[in-house]
Order: sequence, then structure tokens, then C-alpha cells
Amino acid sequence: MSHRHLIAVVAWMTGALLAFSATAVAVRALAPDFSVFEILAVRNLAGVVILLALAGIKPDLRGGLKPRRFPLHLARNVLHFAGTDGWTFSLTLLPLATVFALEFTSPAWVALLAIPLLQERMTKGRFVAVVLGFAGVLVILRPGLETLQPASFLMLGVAFSFALVAIMTKRLTRTESTFSILFFMNLLQLPMNLAGVGRAFWLAVTPAHILPLAGICLGGLLSHYCLTNAYRRGDASMVVPLDFMRIPLIAFVGWELYGEPLDPYVFLGSACIIVGLLYNLNREAKSS
Repeated sequence: MSHRHLIAVVAWMTGALLAFSATAVAVRALAPDFSVFEILAVRNLAGVVILLALAGIKPDLRGGLKPRRFPLHLARNVLHFAGTDGWTFSLTLLPLATVFALEFTSPAWVALLAIPLLQERMTKGRFVAVVLGFAGVLVILRPGLETLQPASFLMLGVAFSFALVAIMTKRLTRTESTFSILFFMNLLQLPMNLAGVGRAFWLAVTPAHILPLAGICLGGLLSHYCLTNAYRRGDASMVVPLDFMRIPLIAFVGWELYGEPLDPYVFLGSACIIVGLLYNLNREAKSS
């Protein structure tokens, strides 16, 4: 990987981290009045409308409306639908830092799956980043009653589904544009979420919901736009460890907005994650 691509991966992942955190805050704000299916249906509808508008303005994007690998799009989005709905539901049951920390058991799966499915190499730097990242997650969680809740097991399933989604995303970037991946993500998942809606929920929208609805729509779209571009410019086993930075960021958000305690173990675990991350980035830069 060139030094230029390395910087691009870090930049795109920074955008993804901020957008994912904004999405989590928006979900918390909407959860008392709307179901998970309703929240995500709004996000998907907004994504379809925004992307179609962009295609209308920029003719060069219109080719992305015709997928080259529709079966892979469909398989990816069935898994992503299950994972995203499980992730959103978990945000209403567990502390934000716990949700994000459990989600980050997925890099271990990605690193293993990327070898046979993507023919990627497990370099020493990436191995260290994944091992220290996973160790950091264990330090943050510390086996106890909270992590043995059913919602925690749900999040572990979500983590595995996201690992498979990451592999499929990387494969799609070989032939599909970022626009196409995002468009079919929203187009295919919209009817899946609408199937779980049982009322005219849009009639319950009040002015107080406008800002969080904007957050769920824009945050959801931008997070995947940034993440997909990161996968385009770097191997999956490098991009995913960068995502570990979501844990300390969301821990601070949970403390600031919801009074969730700033557990010192969160910062100790995050230190492990950052050390592994910096080690990997340093080796990538030297090898380039």
C-alpha cells in the first residue's frame, strides 16, 4: 500500500467513526417513540432519495444503478439488514461503549476470513493490531453479569455478520462503484425494514424528532460512504482495526450525553487498541 493510500484510508475511517457515533446518538433519541424497523426504514428511504437525486445531477453516477453482481449485493444486504437491526436494537438495551466494544470482536473473524475469501496476507503488523485490539476489547468488557445479558450475545452475532459483510464489501469494490454499493444497500433493505412496520409511524413525527431524523439519515449514509471508500483503498484486515477507535469516542459520548460512567478499563483497553493500530500503521508506512 502506498503512503497516499494509507493516508486516504485513515481519512475515510475518521469520517466513518464520526458518522457512526452520530447515528448511535440519533437512535437513542428516536427509540422512545419509534421501533427499530421504523428508524431504519426512514434511513433507507432517505438514502434512496438522496442517491437518486445525486444520479440525476451527475450523469456519471447513473451506471451504478445497474449492478454487475446482483446476487452478491443481495446476499450482502440480507446479512447487513440482520446485523444493522440487531445493532440498532442493542443500542436501546446496553451502554453505548458496551455495544461498540462487543461489535469489535469482528476483526478477528475478518482477519481469518480475508485469507481464504479475499486472498489477503496476514502481515505481522495487522496480526499485532488485531490481537491487541481484541485484547483491548476483553479488558473493556471484563467478563461479568453485564456482558452475559442476552443483548450481549445478540451483539456477538451482529459482530460475526458484520465480518461477513466486510468481506463481501471488499469483493464488491472490485467491480462496483461506491455509489452502486450504497444505492443497493438502501434499496434492498428498505422493503425488509418496511415489512416490520405496522403503523403509519410518520404521523407521529414532531419538530423535536427532526434533528435526530436528520442524524439517522445523513449519519447512516455518510458512515457507509466513508467505510466503503476505506475498503476500496485498503485491505479489509487493515481497515477494520482502524474502526476500533469508535470505542473511546463513543464512551465519551455516552458519558457526556447519558451519564454513562467513564470506566477506566475502557481507556486501558483503548490504549491496547491504539498501540496495535499505531504499530500496524508504522509498518504499513515503512513497507510502502
